[in-house]
Amino acid sequence: MSYVLEAISGHARASQQQIAVSGGKIALTYGALECRIAEVANALEIACPGRRPIALVAENTPEWVLIDLAAVRLKRTLVPLPKFFTPEQMRHALAQTGAEFLISDMPVNNGVPLQALGSEFQVERLDLPEVLLPPCTQKVTYTSGSTGQPKGVCLSQDGMETVSLALVDSIGAHYAGVHFAALPLGVLLENVAGLYTTLLAGGRYHVLPQSDIGFSKAFVPDIAALVNALAATQANTLILVPELLRGIVATMAEGNIRLPDLHLVAVGGARIAPAVLEAATKVGIPVYEGYGLSEAASVVALNTPSYRRAGSVGRVLPHVQLSVSADGEAILHNPAFLGYAGEGAANLPYSTGDIVRLDREGYLYIEGRKSNTLITGFGRNVSPEWVESELTAQPQIAQALVFGDAAPALGALIVPRSITIQNSEIAAAVACANAALPAYAQVRHWTKVFPFTPANAQLTGNGRLRRATIHAAHREVMQRCLTDEGQYISFFERLAHETIAEREYLMATPQIRDGLEGRITRETYLLYLQQAYHHVKHTVPLLELVRSKLPKGREWLYDALSEYIHEETGHEEWILDDIQNAGGNREAARASQPAAATEMMVAYAYDYVNRINPVGFFGMVFVLEGTSTQLATRGAQALMRSLQLPPSCFRYLTSHGALDIGHMEFFRSLMDRIDIEEDRAAIVHMARRMFVLFGNVFRAIPHNAAKVQHAA
Repeated sequence: MSYVLEAISGHARASQQQIAVSGGKIALTYGALECRIAEVANALEIACPGRRPIALVAENTPEWVLIDLAAVRLKRTLVPLPKFFTPEQMRHALAQTGAEFLISDMPVNNGVPLQALGSEFQVERLDLPEVLLPPCTQKVTYTSGSTGQPKGVCLSQDGMETVSLALVDSIGAHYAGVHFAALPLGVLLENVAGLYTTLLAGGRYHVLPQSDIGFSKAFVPDIAALVNALAATQANTLILVPELLRGIVATMAEGNIRLPDLHLVAVGGARIAPAVLEAATKVGIPVYEGYGLSEAASVVALNTPSYRRAGSVGRVLPHVQLSVSADGEAILHNPAFLGYAGEGAANLPYSTGDIVRLDREGYLYIEGRKSNTLITGFGRNVSPEWVESELTAQPQIAQALVFGDAAPALGALIVPRSITIQNSEIAAAVACANAALPAYAQVRHWTKVFPFTPANAQLTGNGRLRRATIHAAHREVMQRCLTDEGQYISFFERLAHETIAEREYLMATPQIRDGLEGRITRETYLLYLQQAYHHVKHTVPLLELVRSKLPKGREWLYDALSEYIHEETGHEEWILDDIQNAGGNREAARASQPAAATEMMVAYAYDYVNRINPVGFFGMVFVLEGTSTQLATRGAQALMRSLQLPPSCFRYLTSHGALDIGHMEFFRSLMDRIDIEEDRAAIVHMARRMFVLFGNVFRAIPHNAAKVQHAA
């Protein structure tokens, strides 16, 4: 039996009242947890017969914990997949591991309920060929690596629990109180260092759905909601990535908030600037930096209350055998991993790719990634992580990627902390960061970009930048950015800035405001869908017209237009499906006439493409996709609650909202390649007109604000 399961039994015998796992309406004592693990294990044997891997895609809940521990009891390989994975990444992971079953808390194809957990959890049998994994593989955890497809790290239960036991020994079991799960359990760090370590030490593991603690929008956290949840739970321990720590520190400082129950906050995943640690100390957050990787079952070194050194990631855990190569790379001689899924057994020793140094007392310092080192045009070696940590220490900057290999000076892609941050504030933040850096490592060029997230494949699950992907996505902007000192304003940013007034006209529309709050009736929603049908059915014909009329020298846009056509085909049928499912008449909607405002918007688009400049049509794309990205998902969720309609009535909104996040990234990269001023002016002009015309489409829909009704 595993050490974790043995510990649960031991704690159950020692105390009948100690809570082991809690969340929502569930609070399981150690004795109840032991019984529930056995029940779920029996249910898994019935629902998922055989010995092949089981995949799990679900929100953070006590049920997730039960499935994980039941798989441990059965010695059945589990493949936990984060919900932020794209469908393609999901398919890749399932195929790579040869998973035979998928358990999910969302509806799945031909799914059957997992009896011990109720109807919410469904089991789907997958038709995938078997894959040979390394012997003793208990868990396959996915790490994004440096390419588009994630890598499956195969781990034994003994390897993972060795790390958890080492953490308990190093930190002290007396620190086990209420551990708050802020990170997804699908991320190994929370699974091993959070869940297993807490249960071994006899603490209480408190786990809530990510949407309940400020993560309803993946990787756009509501930090105030997270801080409130921490306070309400009276959490004692917590694991964070640096970006969340920075957000919590800023929120607590601004609101003069304190979390006196927090005793230990472990942070890892990327370098943290000293200024952030100092700010954390000022607001009373006891931060302990650590270092690890999936191949080592999550943790290699950690500062602890007893052994702590500023600037280091702590002492290497006692069981880890680590050496430093001649060029400074950390080498692990006994990592926990057995090999990568689909690649056979592990080759040892394992070269981490991290440049480190060890001091005389055994404290480890991370200098950067071996593959990331920049060599400036003056021959100076610079670790971008070092510069990025100084940039993100500034409260105005959420994320940053530093570049400039072989260039005279460094540049940076900067993601502002919020859309309200002004360019002048970012410029001041860059200057402040530069003041802490030597001249050769200062940032002289910068530009703003969209956030780096796992959804756009630019961020790993534990918060590390996927540099190769970011460089590929922003190559043109980065090249142009280095030509002039200071801020480079891309055409996309100019487009957004020069259409502010018209965008505000659209957003001030009462129908939109009330829709976002769920204050519209079902009849109003059906009327909206009807008008959406009448303009969406023209999307593909308009794209085909633009493609056929591309002026000379713009032929490079042909492939992009073809991709849009492929993506947009059939969306009008989604709308008719939603109308039917919401109680309307799809054929009556199809046969109806558009409202005058809708007809005017569509007619203007055709006229502009035919008469003036077809490239200007991208202004309409900017309006429609930008609006979907901002409004669709939020509006759909509000209306589901207030109208008490199922998800099948919102396919157009929910699918379009998720789809257009990726589309806007694609659109931005296109716009940043537009270099003919005539085309730029046409796109801006069309966008201005379309914001107003689209606003008028909404304003023409008959509407009286409805009282919000919440589903029981």
